[in-house]
Amino acid sequence: MTMPMAATARPLLPGVALASAVAIAAVSAEPLVRQASGGRLALPGMVIALIIGIALHSLAARPLFEPGLTFAVKKMLRWAIGLLGLRIAFGDILGLGVGTLMLVIASMAATIAAGIWLARRFSVHDGYGALAGAATAVCGASAALATTTVLPNYPSKAADTAFTVVAANALSTIVMLAYPPLAILFGFDATKTGILLGATIHDMAQVVGAGYAVSDPVGNAAVVVKLFRVFLLLPVVLIIGWWFVRQGQHANAAKVPVPVFALVFLALVAVNSVLPAVPALAAPYAIAKGWLVNLSNAGLLIAIAALGLGTSITAILSIGWRHVAVFLGTTTVILAIVVAGLFIL
Repeated sequence: MTMPMAATARPLLPGVALASAVAIAAVSAEPLVRQASGGRLALPGMVIALIIGIALHSLAARPLFEPGLTFAVKKMLRWAIGLLGLRIAFGDILGLGVGTLMLVIASMAATIAAGIWLARRFSVHDGYGALAGAATAVCGASAALATTTVLPNYPSKAADTAFTVVAANALSTIVMLAYPPLAILFGFDATKTGILLGATIHDMAQVVGAGYAVSDPVGNAAVVVKLFRVFLLLPVVLIIGWWFVRQGQHANAAKVPVPVFALVFLALVAVNSVLPAVPALAAPYAIAKGWLVNLSNAGLLIAIAALGLGTSITAILSIGWRHVAVFLGTTTVILAIVVAGLFIL
C-alpha cells in the first residue's frame, strides 16, 4: 500500500516543491514590497506568487515539473476551495434578508452572463468571459482559479487565467478607494454602504479594507455580503461548467469535476454554523479552524504559483485591450445593478 502511494507521489514532488518554493518566496516578499514602497504598494501574496511564477516559466517548462504543477493547479486547488467553507455560517447569510440575497444573486448572474456576452462582442474566447464574469461576481482570484478547472482547454487559457487574477486585484484596489465616496454621493446609510461594498468589490481583502475604513457597522455588513458571494462560488463554478458542456463545440473538452470538493465546502459551512455554538467544542474547533483556514490559504497560494509557472510571459504580453474592456465591462455591470437595487430596497 505504501509503495504504490510513494510511486504515485514521487513524480509530483518536483513540481509541487517548485510551486511551494515560489509560494514561500511570495509570502516573504509581501511585507518587503510594502516596506520598500513606504506602504503605498500592498501587493497580495497571490499576485506576487503569480508574477514570480511567470518569471520562472522557462525553468518550469521541463517535463520534470509538469506532473506536480498540473496536480497543484487541478487537485490541490479543489481541496483548498473546499476548505473555504469554514469561513461561512448559514446564520450570517440568512441575517442579510431576502431582498439583499436576491439582489446579490441577480447581480452575480447578470455579471457572469455579461462577461460571456462581452467576450463574444470583443472577439475573445468565451472561456475568458466566464473567467472575468466569475472573478467579478464572486471572489476575484479564488473564483478565477476555481472556474478555470471547468473550462474547456483552449490555447490562451493559462494566460487568460493569469490575466484575470492580476486584473481582479488591480481593479479591487482601485474600487476600494472609489466606492466609499460613491456611497456617500448616493446618500446610502451604513447598511446600504456595506451592501454596496460587499456586493461589488472583487477580492475579500479589499472588501475588508474599504468597509472598515468607513466604520465598523459598514465593515461588518460588507464582510457578510461578501461571504455570501463566496458561499455561491461552488454553484457558480458548477453551472459554468455545465453551460460549457452544453455547448456543442466544447462538449468533449469541458468536464465538470466530480463535485466532491463542493460537498466538502457545503459540509464545512454546516460545521461552521453549528460547532461554534457548542460550548464544549467551541475552543478546540476554533484552533482546528485556524489551522485549516491557513491550509486553505497555502493551497490557493501554491496553486496560483503553479499557474504562473505554467504561463509564458509571451502569452501574457499578447493580451490586448479587448481583455481589459471585458473586465471593465463586468465590473461596471455589477456596480450598476447593485446601485439600482439599493435605491429600490
